[in-house]
Amino acid sequence: MPAGGDMIKLENCLNKAGAEIPLTDEEALFILGLENPLALSMLFSTACALRERYFGRKVFLYGFLYFSTWCRNNCSFCGYRALNSGLARYRKSAAELVNAAVGLRDAGVHLLDMTMGEDPFYCTDQSGEQRLLELVRLIKENTGLPLMISPGTVSREALRLLAEEGVDWYACYQETHNRSLFQRLRPQQDYDLRLSRKKDARQLGFLIEEGILTGVGESLRDIVHSLRVMGELGAEQVRVMSFVPQANTPLAHLPTPPRSRELKIIALMRLLYPQKLIPASLDVDGLAGLKARLEAGANVVTSLIPPRSGLRGVSNSTLDIDEGCRTVQSVSVELARLGLEAAAPEDYVNWLARSRERLPKTG
Repeated sequence: MPAGGDMIKLENCLNKAGAEIPLTDEEALFILGLENPLALSMLFSTACALRERYFGRKVFLYGFLYFSTWCRNNCSFCGYRALNSGLARYRKSAAELVNAAVGLRDAGVHLLDMTMGEDPFYCTDQSGEQRLLELVRLIKENTGLPLMISPGTVSREALRLLAEEGVDWYACYQETHNRSLFQRLRPQQDYDLRLSRKKDARQLGFLIEEGILTGVGESLRDIVHSLRVMGELGAEQVRVMSFVPQANTPLAHLPTPPRSRELKIIALMRLLYPQKLIPASLDVDGLAGLKARLEAGANVVTSLIPPRSGLRGVSNSTLDIDEGCRTVQSVSVELARLGLEAAAPEDYVNWLARSRERLPKTG
């Protein structure tokens, strides 16, 4: 059992969160430090109650289209870093990508997440950005689904043109908002440029997804700081993923963190931002890890990938894919076991419309 004083403090924090009274940084740190099973159960229960207040028992599903694994960056945590010469890479053709996208649409995903490494083929100059625009246009024309784009730090003009093509979301993860840790994770990349691209995208009418990586040397205070920056940025979708060591990277020796850390961050995100979308990614632990993330307060399942499509994930790039466990059908079975269900397509479209109404007006 937690100590009596800690139990009172926890109850006070959870009551505040339930009443949607903002938690202080010290209260957020206290929640991240919880270890007792009873305390964690209370935390997760409150997070789920807040999720249900705004989303009911409905969960959104995102298809994942990692269309190029080439990258110009050398992130110390990523297997797709440019210096990893031992990696078999791909750049999917338009036909391959459209086929996968249509299959995901027909299966029932609510959104398509078009992700790439910062591939010079698409992001070095104007002609590359035009190729990216043409690919996006094809996917939009052939599926009609909402789109998220994760192209890295493309130019502001490219973002403007992507917005004109009807892309709904811009995702660009900072990984951490501790500047010195950022430089160790993303060497020779510009912290301020990466952050400013999200601000540019928001001004252009995109919804923003921001994300952090946990288990890479961050402190609990760093995590709380990141969650505050996410709120200040106005990100409509906030996410956390546990670090998974990748071969041939500078952080290959680092162990993956206990999943309780990620689960507490998900729950704290829900307490701080009850109306936001919070993903449960299949990319870290596959279908086996879905239940715990949903029970911590997540309400989006991401990284659904068609089997035998040749598409990969990121952290665990092949886990559960060809076995058919990262499909709408498999996820829907798991949702039903938890008393949850996939939302109807119109539920997601309506959520997007309400979120857009809250965006700052552009002149």
